[in-house]
Amino acid sequence: MDAHILIVDDDVPVCNAMDKYIQMFNYKTSKAFSAEEAVQVLASSRVQVVITDIMLPGMNGLELTRLIKKKYNIDVIMMTGHSADYSYEEAIDKGASDFVFKPVRFEELMLRLKRVLREQKLAKERDRILRQLQELAITDDLTKLYNSRHFHTQLESEIDRAVRYKRALSLMFMDIDRFKRYNDTYGHLEGDKMLVRFAQIIRSNLRKTDSTYRYGGDEFTIILPETTARDADIAAKRIKTSMETERFLPENGKTERVTISVGIAEYRPREDLTTFVQRADQAMFLSKHKGRNHVTILHPDA
Repeated sequence: MDAHILIVDDDVPVCNAMDKYIQMFNYKTSKAFSAEEAVQVLASSRVQVVITDIMLPGMNGLELTRLIKKKYNIDVIMMTGHSADYSYEEAIDKGASDFVFKPVRFEELMLRLKRVLREQKLAKERDRILRQLQELAITDDLTKLYNSRHFHTQLESEIDRAVRYKRALSLMFMDIDRFKRYNDTYGHLEGDKMLVRFAQIIRSNLRKTDSTYRYGGDEFTIILPETTARDADIAAKRIKTSMETERFLPENGKTERVTISVGIAEYRPREDLTTFVQRADQAMFLSKHKGRNHVTILHPDA
């Protein structure tokens, strides 16, 4: 096992004996004979569990535990003598994961250590699953772009930031021209392949600070922080050109050229979110009416 255990006890023979016993189970171990020495080990090594006596010279085990829980995500098992004036409740209150009495039975300590490590593993797995669920909740399953639900949340946040720091903010709406005809002609599977490829093209033409969303069907939107409409226009034309030069092969011997229509709006002070979105969407609509394969910027007074 790759877990690293730090043993803290000023009783050198006990500390050494505990160290050798834990190593028998293939755990990596470190020793410290004071809390201050333990702090140095923690600063330079990655430790999963600290086993510490409460009675230590200088900083005691309770203070050490409080410091550990404040700075690190590390479990602590406390040890104390039967006659000590420290209770299980006090140890847990300071952040300890478990509590054992001295003289410690090594077999009992190992059972408690394994339980703590097992709970660590379960907690990590739970956190991983929660992160996955959160990602699924804001991600479009097909294109792996963000979905429309996350779009409105993020746009509100970006508007607040643009207002606070007096920075530019632009919004881009894009629609694949005649996508329904393509879908009806070649089937949904080929239509999905096109959507996935378009999402890849968008990503390859944007900065890391820009965020892209599948707004619905074949409609996509991009939030461009610290970007004027003029700069957004350059980005839009780059994406449009990349899509124009792409060749789709929906069936053997058949090549299709696909274009997009784009609308851009730059945020204006005191403009509400709905109006901002409507301007970008209307700009895209105008691009369609111009004959498709266009980029249109719609200003507030347009």
